[in-house]
Amino acid sequence: MHGPMHLDSDEQSNVGFYDKILTKRLLAFLRPYTNQLLMALVLMLIIALTGVVLPYLQKIAIDDYIMPEGMPGNNINGLTVIVLIFIGISIINGFVAFGQTYILAIMGQNVIYDIGLRLFSHIQTLSLEFFDKHETGKIISRLTNDVQALNELLTHGVIGVIRDFFTVIGIMVIMLYMNVKLSLISFILIPFFFVLAIMFRKKGRIAFREVRKKIANVTAKLEEGISGVRVVKSFSRENKNIQHFDKTNEENLSANMQAVKVWSFYNSIIEVLTSVGICIVVWHGGMQIIGEKLTRGELLAFLAYVRMLYWPVRQLSQIYTTMQSAMAASERIFEIMDTPSRVIEKKDAKELPEIKGHVEYKNVSFGYEDNKYVLEKISLIAEPGQTIAIVGPTGSGKSTIVNLLVRLYDPQEGVILIDGQDIRDVSLKSLRSQMGMVLQDSFLFSGSIKENIRYGKLNASEKEIINASEAVSAHRFISQMPSGYDTDVGERGTKLSVGQRQLISFARALLADPKILILDEATSSVDAYTEMLIQKALEELLKNRTSFVIAHRLSTIR
Repeated sequence: MHGPMHLDSDEQSNVGFYDKILTKRLLAFLRPYTNQLLMALVLMLIIALTGVVLPYLQKIAIDDYIMPEGMPGNNINGLTVIVLIFIGISIINGFVAFGQTYILAIMGQNVIYDIGLRLFSHIQTLSLEFFDKHETGKIISRLTNDVQALNELLTHGVIGVIRDFFTVIGIMVIMLYMNVKLSLISFILIPFFFVLAIMFRKKGRIAFREVRKKIANVTAKLEEGISGVRVVKSFSRENKNIQHFDKTNEENLSANMQAVKVWSFYNSIIEVLTSVGICIVVWHGGMQIIGEKLTRGELLAFLAYVRMLYWPVRQLSQIYTTMQSAMAASERIFEIMDTPSRVIEKKDAKELPEIKGHVEYKNVSFGYEDNKYVLEKISLIAEPGQTIAIVGPTGSGKSTIVNLLVRLYDPQEGVILIDGQDIRDVSLKSLRSQMGMVLQDSFLFSGSIKENIRYGKLNASEKEIINASEAVSAHRFISQMPSGYDTDVGERGTKLSVGQRQLISFARALLADPKILILDEATSSVDAYTEMLIQKALEELLKNRTSFVIAHRLSTIR
């Protein structure tokens, strides 16, 4: 179960309330913060100790100073001392509680940061096959909703269990010291709390796993609806999209309501048991007071201790809720972390020296699904500085050929050589850093035009950026923008036209001065005039550079 799994495997998952392996992996994220954790534990022990002392002080105040046995005397001074001690302990408790909360909050945010970074870093290493098979929204849900669900467990959940344990032990010791018989009577209901918690575990596990699944679906729908908003509006599909989202959101609401129903039912029974326990203590304690075997102060202290004793036990419901939600979330997170990339860099991978540009495909076969090849037994040779034109209908495998060269995928059969070296024997960075690629669907990142052009060469000077832009006829329109090269392009470049985005993608690829240039339908989104300008620029740019040009029209290549 802990190996790589499919992201839609939620229904088949069998992780329970507690999973030893998952818990061990989760607690590993707390290891860098051992000092903060220990400090929080110390503060927690102080809170537990001071909390247990306060009811006993009330007992002393009543029995020794307010209603002592016999005739009351002048006990104002003693009562004042007890009250001042009570106030002092309460103030200390408040400051300590603040410190503990603050430390746990900082630790929790750091843990979320670490898990999120680790998860995102792993996602960046996965091959395109992973993204082909999984919805972007569901991946985002793992990075946001599921990571956040772990915060409560790794901070308040873990510390809370330890705090409650010591609190219960302390309360039991004091209660037994005060009155063994009444203490044992008070403890009678505790086994029932545990039985209820065990009964709640299975239903709660199912309910909270379903919640995590449904919130992922909501995130996926949101991402799809927002990213495709232009298509939605162009086809007047707003109402239909609202209906689809409403259905997904309603399923999420239903899953959450089911979880709330299960938790509320459990909590209601716990409330009833708590009230019964208090009534039992009141009845037996009252009988002992009548028989002069118990003082009024002891009974009031007992009632306070019973409430404090039952509270951690009642919190089992919340602990189960936190644990089950966190276990479901951690399972989903580790599903991604345990997913291996299909494109793996060898441990002894060599650095690819400066490419001369000789490329050879030897009997290369590839399929996006096993035994269903898109390319079969492909062989070709590109000499240094040569331009290879790949023309064909949609779906014929044109883009796949160059995707294999960049190692976005690996072929099932055959080998691809650059300057006589198998590309699987060299590091991915040294391979891809010497290639430039412009796709039909140009993608720009949020930021300025300058930052996008410089994306492949971060140390590029202003002059180099301008030269690259001029070479692809982008400088003219960029200069006319409100802030020139500092103009913000918006998310995915939405503030620019399709043709402008494509020209910037050209400049970005050419600025990196790649030894191998790949143009995948790169001029399909520009007008005829701009395409003519680009073709003139390419005559110079393609010199002494091995190039692969993919197009539907031969005119683009000629």
